[in-house]
Amino acid sequence: MEAVLPIEVEIPSMRILAEVKLAEAEWAKQRYKQLNLIDEKRLKALCHGQCYQQRMARAFNARVRHREFNPGDLVPREVLHVTPDSRGKFSYKYDGPFVVKETLSRGAVILSDMDGTENALPVNADAIKKYFP
Repeated sequence: MEAVLPIEVEIPSMRILAEVKLAEAEWAKQRYKQLNLIDEKRLKALCHGQCYQQRMARAFNARVRHREFNPGDLVPREVLHVTPDSRGKFSYKYDGPFVVKETLSRGAVILSDMDGTENALPVNADAIKKYFP
């Protein structure tokens, strides 16, 4: 008994054709049917991939919390741990509080200190959270 690749069972090769003793016309007819179904299989795989991506996006977006900041809100800003004064795991996680000066598109926020001096660079909304004194 000889080993046969699984793909050869579905789309027979000349070796399988010789073993089965299938007529050449019958083989050509089956091959033509299989070639016609390739486009349908590709479309089905593409549809399945798109449905999977939509399902994953829906599952991810269900856990995302939308945070909206209004001008005048108090927020602490997350500290980047690249400062030379870093004390390792004992350093502060947040800095502030700051006042929201302006909200820009796609979650960017311009902050100012409590005394009113405005920071030049906008901050991503992921790096801040609401402060409740």
